[in-house]
Amino acid sequence: MARFTPVSTSPVPERAVLVGIEQRGSSWPVDRSLDELERLADTAGAECVARVTQRLERPNPRTFIGSGKVAEVCGLVSRLDADVVIFDDDLSPSQQANLEKAVGEPVKIIDRTALILDIFGLHAQTREGRLQVQLAQLQYLLPRLRGMWSHLAKEQTRGGIGSRFGQGESQLEVDRRMVRNRIAAVRRELAVVERRRSVQSKERIASPAFRVALAGYTNAGKSSLLNRLTGSTVLAQDKLFATLDPTTRAYRLPGGRSMTITDTVGFIQKLPHGLVDAFKSTLSEVREADLILMVADASDDNLSRQLDAVHRVLEEIGAGESRSLVVFNKIDLIDAETLLDLGRIYPDAVLVSARTGEHIDDLVERVALEAAALDKLIDVHIPYANGSLVQLIRQSGHVLEESFEETSTHLVAKVPPRIAGYLSAYYSS
Repeated sequence: MARFTPVSTSPVPERAVLVGIEQRGSSWPVDRSLDELERLADTAGAECVARVTQRLERPNPRTFIGSGKVAEVCGLVSRLDADVVIFDDDLSPSQQANLEKAVGEPVKIIDRTALILDIFGLHAQTREGRLQVQLAQLQYLLPRLRGMWSHLAKEQTRGGIGSRFGQGESQLEVDRRMVRNRIAAVRRELAVVERRRSVQSKERIASPAFRVALAGYTNAGKSSLLNRLTGSTVLAQDKLFATLDPTTRAYRLPGGRSMTITDTVGFIQKLPHGLVDAFKSTLSEVREADLILMVADASDDNLSRQLDAVHRVLEEIGAGESRSLVVFNKIDLIDAETLLDLGRIYPDAVLVSARTGEHIDDLVERVALEAAALDKLIDVHIPYANGSLVQLIRQSGHVLEESFEETSTHLVAKVPPRIAGYLSAYYSS
């Protein structure tokens, strides 16, 4: 007989009530949006125990939802012993304060932005990633500083000794100044990291490699696709925002042309603007790519909406006009009829399965064609003393003719525009 009963040391998931409103003209049905919010909550370690929805022309300025729905939320929190209420849209500081007062302590009231920031905080690994998340969190926190010194403010209303120094207001201003100072310090640290990234970016621009960036909705399988193409072992999980920090791997296209593939943070509908702004240096990998592979989950019912959300973020970071190719991943999860429909609706897209490897060769062939489409035809004479340039041409493009002359190597080749410009001094007259 056991002398003691084992006690689990696993963290107990928080119990969450999800709240969303449906407004006229919303791009996503409220149920679909709450499905995604539930996945976000699960990624953050919470368990959804109830949902509350309401149709509104516009959010209530005091409590976001109507007073009757606030009472319903309070009842659910009490009956289901909930720890947190998560709203699917951004709450203003005053709305959050009013809801906290109505629901009561110790239940937390958070919105989608706070939830996403929490997930990013859990998953950021590199120094740059952690700084970017911290900056977004501080910017979110600043307008919400309140109440921590309210007991001092109440003392002022009594008059008498100690009431003439404005302690409450002064302390709140001190807190705000501390947060602003920390924001400034994080921005300075990020500027140093961004300068280093800029130097690395210039080195990549001078590189002969064709630069490809993977962009797309979170959990579309970008990391799995990178692993399938390059044989790497980048973390790939069935979780939202499993990858935050960019990862670049080398790849060689058929014919010998070198290529780099960069995996980046996934996008999502209602992605907080502050987060996009904080991650702009990381997302510059997408903006500066020669080709963006827009990866989408072929098995997701919200496929078209996800593509729209990705397009919006690309526009926001200045990559809306970049050369791109749509790649539908996870075709092993859909039936033949759906596959045919996708091919008809998106005739220029490539349909693959990173898990099984199906049609990966077709994707590689399309990328090679995209790389070749940008090439410039050059006719150059490279002195033997500059033999490394011959190797550069072979690595970066396709040699059509090659002959050896008395003092130089004569080449006719197709190379990327930046390499063509670099070799302009050796053009045949």
